[in-house]
Amino acid sequence: MSWDLKVGEIRETYLTEQQIWQMFNMFFSTKSKNTTTYKFGLIKSLIENLYNVNDNLEVNYHQLFESFTKIYWNLVVHHQLRQSNNSLKNSEIEKILLSFQQEYEIPHDFRFDKLPYALQLSLIQKVKKKVKRYVIGALYGDSGKVIYAFDINKEYMKLNDAVYHFMLKYQRVLTYLTNYHLALFLEKYNSAENTIHILMKVENVSKRSSLDKFYDILISFWEKTCFYCGKTLGKRAAVHVDHFIPWSFVQADHLWNLVLTCRNCNLSKRDRIAKPIFLNSLIDRNEKLVSLNQEVIKKELEVYKPEKLQDLYRYSVINGLESDWSPN
Repeated sequence: MSWDLKVGEIRETYLTEQQIWQMFNMFFSTKSKNTTTYKFGLIKSLIENLYNVNDNLEVNYHQLFESFTKIYWNLVVHHQLRQSNNSLKNSEIEKILLSFQQEYEIPHDFRFDKLPYALQLSLIQKVKKKVKRYVIGALYGDSGKVIYAFDINKEYMKLNDAVYHFMLKYQRVLTYLTNYHLALFLEKYNSAENTIHILMKVENVSKRSSLDKFYDILISFWEKTCFYCGKTLGKRAAVHVDHFIPWSFVQADHLWNLVLTCRNCNLSKRDRIAKPIFLNSLIDRNEKLVSLNQEVIKKELEVYKPEKLQDLYRYSVINGLESDWSPN
């Protein structure tokens, strides 16, 4: 059984786009048996971490299960959605999260990013320890043992190069497919909900309730003016933290993709991408941040490279986002 494997090697390194589409289509089809939402959650976590891989296309388990834990906390605790097809028994992750919530008396309206950082770390460790073996192996087996290699004890996952670039190229479509099929599964076992309402919750399950952490870093170390129009920034209430590549595409918060803007620019830009000249400005800004050699910045930019931002820009255009915005 693949779910019980401790080590998995990539069976085939060269794959065509057609072969990879067939793999994903099989996973999303009714032929793929799912008793819990784990595989959907892992795919969402992988998509969130596509730009967190190192030069060997490896992502460590802490990053992966930080995303995984956040997704499930917001689904199970915040939205109170069942994750299993067994009406009499909670899944393992539900047991962990609900027990943790009860132990620390955490209200339902607390999203994951509102938890104190120490509690976040503790919960990530609990989730990772309990479910990593079954979740990693199950998706590995269902994908024909080609999507990634893994080692349970060394706690890393290495993406297949062909699959990695495929997921970048079709990131938006894969995100939509994963969210939709996750919503369909949840609708079956959460009778008070309908697909549209569940889909809205699933689509925003990774969104932070606040980006103040990044505002504090940027205002302290670098940005005092609007990144786009150059106006001097005023009080916090009038300053927006903007995803340079829109959140609707990347669905993750990376310091190297965040800028401070005035209200007018952020509202005007909406779900579009700024012209390439602003991409060059952001690359320059990030290089200056790196040169400050501050611990808080080093942690946030640990796997950053200008090439990753350039890839993100290019793939967002391929995925259909408008790329000609500039301030009036």
